[in-house]
Amino acid sequence: MNPSSKKAPALRRSWLFLAGADRQALLEGVHSGADVLVQELETFTPPARRPEARQLSGEVLNAWREAGILTSVRVNPLENGGMEDLEAVMRHRPDIIMMSFISTPMQVVALDQAVSHYEREYGIPTGSTELVPNIESTQGLINTMAIAKCSARISALLVATEDMVADMGARRTRAGHELDYVRSRFLVECAAVGMPSIDCPYSYSDNEGAELDMQRCRDLGFRSKAIVNAQFVPVVNRWLTPTAAELSLARRVIQAFDEARSRSGGKRVPAAVVDGFLAEIPDYLAAQRLIARAIQFGME
Repeated sequence: MNPSSKKAPALRRSWLFLAGADRQALLEGVHSGADVLVQELETFTPPARRPEARQLSGEVLNAWREAGILTSVRVNPLENGGMEDLEAVMRHRPDIIMMSFISTPMQVVALDQAVSHYEREYGIPTGSTELVPNIESTQGLINTMAIAKCSARISALLVATEDMVADMGARRTRAGHELDYVRSRFLVECAAVGMPSIDCPYSYSDNEGAELDMQRCRDLGFRSKAIVNAQFVPVVNRWLTPTAAELSLARRVIQAFDEARSRSGGKRVPAAVVDGFLAEIPDYLAAQRLIARAIQFGME
């Protein structure tokens, strides 16, 4: 993939994690529709199979790149095999390196230094490899803003599901309300420094639950989603891409408000009737944001 053709971070809706040693699943990932494919060398790859996964990286990343898909590898913490992961995969020039269990800015600084070392060793343009720290603990959550600011390489941050729940000692549920505060705080801290935020994956396999989770994801304000079940890539992309019907309604809301304001003689316009319903100021502002999002996708 030519660097100039990469999707901007804000347009990377779906991040699909695939088991690092499962060659078939990795190669079939090109047909998933995901914006970013992640060779997962940590949770999805037992330690005994990590050497095999590292050997697969060249074939896999090249196949993804040829398909025009952003390539990423999630490595282990540096002190737990991450350096070996980087040595093996960096030679194949992944677009993005993710690292699990980031809790402090110092971990990212060390990762940045290690990536810089391998860029020099393998003749990769300096600074071209993006970093996406994975926030998987309560300590990482409260350090999110500091982590986001500690390296110019960081293009997004991701918040985790299962390890975060375990660290909190919460009871895991399909509804996921135990993660409401985590998701909201993570999003706010990322937004405060203009950093794209990737929502935690929905770990269950039921379609109804995935739809409800994606509605919550979009309502909160996320524009990207981690995925651990490939079947949900279309669900994520659908929820995080403006539809023609949504855009049509948004244009009508904006037009109705603008016309009402023009007729008001300078008075405040709190609402306007659109298609028989009363659209109010929040609807007008949401319509403007939706149009702005569509422009980013080249839809307007």
